[in-house]
Amino acid sequence: MAQGNLDDLRSLIAVAREHSFTKAAGKLGVSQSGLSRTIRQIEERVGVRLVARTTRSVSLTEAGQRLVDVVAPRFEEIEAEMDALTGLREKPAGIVRITAGDHAIRSIIWPKLQKFLPDYPDINVDIVIDYGLTDIVAERFDAGVRWGEQITKDMIAVRIGPDVRFIVVGSEAYFERNPIPVTPNDLTSHKCVNLRLPTYGGTYVWEFEKDGQQMKARVEGQLTFNSIFEVLDATVAGFGLGFVPEDIAKPHLVSNALSQVLEDWSPPWSGYHLYYPHRRQFSPALALVVDALRQEKN
Repeated sequence: MAQGNLDDLRSLIAVAREHSFTKAAGKLGVSQSGLSRTIRQIEERVGVRLVARTTRSVSLTEAGQRLVDVVAPRFEEIEAEMDALTGLREKPAGIVRITAGDHAIRSIIWPKLQKFLPDYPDINVDIVIDYGLTDIVAERFDAGVRWGEQITKDMIAVRIGPDVRFIVVGSEAYFERNPIPVTPNDLTSHKCVNLRLPTYGGTYVWEFEKDGQQMKARVEGQLTFNSIFEVLDATVAGFGLGFVPEDIAKPHLVSNALSQVLEDWSPPWSGYHLYYPHRRQFSPALALVVDALRQEKN
């Protein structure tokens, strides 16, 4: 088959995965109109409609799904074998795609990669900040980062960081206007700065535990962000209480810009873990990145 035909099939697979010409074009680095034209050319060549287009969605026809079911695994096998061949190089090479939250990236991933990457100039790391519980297989990531208890049993998990405490904090200006909460139930009468979780289409529910008793608080406030660092900044500015990792709040606690409350309701959580699917082919580049991020034993 000509190279052009292979590229066309890759385009069809991208449309099938994204269910959107716009998203697929972005992944492929082509224009939406160019991608649409490519799909029409495939349909003209095979003489059957492969993609059903509406004003709201894009889906495969029965013929299109049949074709993708056959060819997509072949492309995945080829890509896996190409990744494996990089192990024959003197220095491993390739792209490692990781999805993680911004706190994990700033506190653990980036500091470790800064030390690792200069020794491996042919390894490229593509990091996507995402608070959603991304399906790394469907989205074609090599690995993801989550709290230990969030990882499904069909994944391999490697601990990359220590336990983390999320704590409730507020500014001096805020507590001058509002009482100090004594239990998590008191948070319902406070303004709080929320963190959005796209996977659930809503905001993060604050979680607490004390003496084996677990409680959750769905809080409300004037501000919602999809970054924990903006949550912290708004809390320091006095717009409400924030629920943030202790390590990023610590400088503000030391300077007295923030005060911690509900301290006895904030036990440590299992730290960040990097996870990836069970695979026959495990690229040397990914193996090196995993080792670089792995938490050092004390």
